[in-house]
Amino acid sequence: MHPSASFSATIRVRIENHPGAFARLAAAVGEAGGLLGAIDLVRVERATKIRDVNVLAENEAHLHAIADAVHGVEGVEVVNVSDRTFLLHLGGKIEVRPRLPLKTREDLSMAYTPGVARISRAIADDPQKVWSLTIKRNTVAVVSDGTAVLGLGDVGPAAAMPVMEGKAVLFKEFAGIDAFPICLDTTDPDEIVRTVQAIAPGFGGINLEDIAAPRCFEIERRLRESLDIPVFHDDQHGTAIVVLASLLNALKVVGKRIEDVRIVTTGCGAAGMAVTRTLLNAGARWIVGCDEGGALYRGRPGLNPAKQEYAEPTNPDNLTGSADELLSGADVFIGVSVPGAISVDGVRRMADRAIVFAMANPAPEVDPEEIEGLAEVIATGRSDYPNQINNVLAFPGVFRGALDVRARTIDGGMELAAARAIAETIPADELSADYIVPSVFNRAVAPAVAVAVSEAAERSGVARRLRSSPQQVPATPTMPEVAAAEIVTAW
Repeated sequence: MHPSASFSATIRVRIENHPGAFARLAAAVGEAGGLLGAIDLVRVERATKIRDVNVLAENEAHLHAIADAVHGVEGVEVVNVSDRTFLLHLGGKIEVRPRLPLKTREDLSMAYTPGVARISRAIADDPQKVWSLTIKRNTVAVVSDGTAVLGLGDVGPAAAMPVMEGKAVLFKEFAGIDAFPICLDTTDPDEIVRTVQAIAPGFGGINLEDIAAPRCFEIERRLRESLDIPVFHDDQHGTAIVVLASLLNALKVVGKRIEDVRIVTTGCGAAGMAVTRTLLNAGARWIVGCDEGGALYRGRPGLNPAKQEYAEPTNPDNLTGSADELLSGADVFIGVSVPGAISVDGVRRMADRAIVFAMANPAPEVDPEEIEGLAEVIATGRSDYPNQINNVLAFPGVFRGALDVRARTIDGGMELAAARAIAETIPADELSADYIVPSVFNRAVAPAVAVAVSEAAERSGVARRLRSSPQQVPATPTMPEVAAAEIVTAW
């Protein structure tokens, strides 16, 4: 592992004001295996200086070890140590702000009573006006029960809140969408479905997040059947979209076709099943999925209904054995499972110009550094290696496109369109083994995905309006402009 900002601290120190004092501090950080970040001068005193020193570590224990090392430096007094990640989350990461000023009685009378009653009446008379007269047109609920949070597992709804807040930040930053974290204190599928159905009128889309399998499949299916707005389980479909986009580009690099390659996967939960389904829809013909018991095959004893369903269209030769054994001659490995799911020897037995996507976080299924030279293209879920496969490349643009055309759902065609749009963000002449996935900060990705998704929605008939229709009311509209924006009731 490498030091990263995820485990970083600001150490405020009082340093004796003479040559060599700071050098001793820097040396102590380096000897402890840490990295120095920003160094800021807080103030100068008569015989000392107060500095804020940012240090990066590999994990929490390492961070404490670095702080202890600084404590032991002669001529350096540690004033305090602040964990930068905890500081970032103080008070939460999102807030609600009004879009319009409220400065006068007139403002108040239009924004609230009595003027707001006219808006409510207009929506009651024509429910479709809720899309243009409320936040629904640009709002997504991020719903979780806290049972499958990142790599932490079942930590509950309260502990899931920081993650859902983070998701809301990403929606706003990359797609301009207002998203709200909704963390539910229940794991009962019936209660979750009823609750989401009850709050749906206020939202243009539902993003299900970190709900454990197999319960997540039932919840998503029932909500998709009962609601007329997009319901998207990001752990499934977001992951699948970015994996497909990455694989399309990786196959270009190695000169192979998705129809011809042999693909082995590990992890048959929500993400693994969705990835496989999406790859099959994109043209893959040979996929074998493996869990901790080895290959999923038709007739394997003890499979739950979801895994039985998975086995039907996959593993065409009904092979048995471990993932490591099945890697022999395989072209592609895709891991959405656990560290150590495959071995270096397993990768060594893969076909020439092999592709390995080891996406377990924070420790991949196999150490990327140990398979350099064995696989031609390597991708992970981590930001400190090339080719990070990250859902943020998909879900902001997917929802932006769906909201722009007021889609009733997000179907398979929209997901394939999103994957191709992500892949095509990288020009063909720039593709390489170390560059098959665009950066999460590539601002061209979300708009490209949004256009592709909205066009696919129009083609499949799930769009309520065309993308070219007016999307926003002008800041100071004239009456004809207001009418064109569909917000005026008849006189």
